[in-house]
Amino acid sequence: MNFIITGGAGFIGSALIRYLISETSHNVLNIDNLTYAGNLESLSGLCESVKYKFLKIDICNAKAIDKAFEEFKPNYVIHLAAESHVDRSIDNPSQFINTNIFGTYILLESSRKYWEKNPQDFKFIHVSTDEVFGDLMDTDELFTEKSPYDPSSPYSASKASSDHLARAWNRTYGLPVIVTNCSNNYGPYQFPEKLIPHILISAIKGNTLPIYGNGKQVRDWLYVYDHVKALIQVAKKGIIGETYNIGGFNEITNIKVVENICSILEELVPKQKGLDSYYSLVDFVDDRPGHDYRYAIDSTKIQNTLGWKPQETFETGLKKTIEWYLSNESWWTNVIKKKYNLERLGVRR
Repeated sequence: MNFIITGGAGFIGSALIRYLISETSHNVLNIDNLTYAGNLESLSGLCESVKYKFLKIDICNAKAIDKAFEEFKPNYVIHLAAESHVDRSIDNPSQFINTNIFGTYILLESSRKYWEKNPQDFKFIHVSTDEVFGDLMDTDELFTEKSPYDPSSPYSASKASSDHLARAWNRTYGLPVIVTNCSNNYGPYQFPEKLIPHILISAIKGNTLPIYGNGKQVRDWLYVYDHVKALIQVAKKGIIGETYNIGGFNEITNIKVVENICSILEELVPKQKGLDSYYSLVDFVDDRPGHDYRYAIDSTKIQNTLGWKPQETFETGLKKTIEWYLSNESWWTNVIKKKYNLERLGVRR
């Protein structure tokens, strides 16, 4: 089978491609525009594989996307390409609107034109987020596939819009679309702006550990390779027109995540001279605008219908993640340098 992965140089996309190439016999075309969060070093070692091909394409470029479809002849499109950092969406929402909404439209149209000529064995998997559902506040409820959309940030609003487009192309044109909504991912190769790598790298460097508000915001954490396996299961066995929530069943406050990171570092890395503990670096800062209090995913549907469930607990996944970052300092050092150089040149995407 032929898989097109959009955003394949990003965090989740690169994990998906590494798994497909190393663990399956499928062929992969990686479409990525290599903006600030895209890094081909996350896929080092795959360039020699006859099963892997990379094209640097902006998903808003309809002509280039059409050509890629015609030449590669995909059986599956797993659409991960997106601007995804909430703080950046608050600072500069226009790029999020363009990539996440217009880019998704271009992909859906290219998929429709290709599928109408090649109707056998084709599915479009649209990968979204639990943030489209908004805020659960201080309740015991979980987001289900029937939860109403109530996005709070420009990022989540743009993703909600793209979800609606994907479903509309299924309802209106019959395009074989499946939508997934996942919880917070973590693991190796994650961009250093995200909470876990940001706190981890800051602690290693002896810098302050900034925590929004009181740190009691709750997130459901999903190890990236568990997510990858779920997406492949959805692609192969998922029902057209359905939505599947993918979560880790790991609800934890942000401050507890930081405590766990500091605790593992205490075991693995000697503290810098004069530092009482890694946790002493914590600095509570003003909360960001529109910050949702709690996300929590109910993954019962995908477990009962497709047989998927997460293999990693938060404790086992977090330790694997920290060990990877400690062993791969050159990777995240290069990523930070690339980000700094782009922003120094006025490119903050």
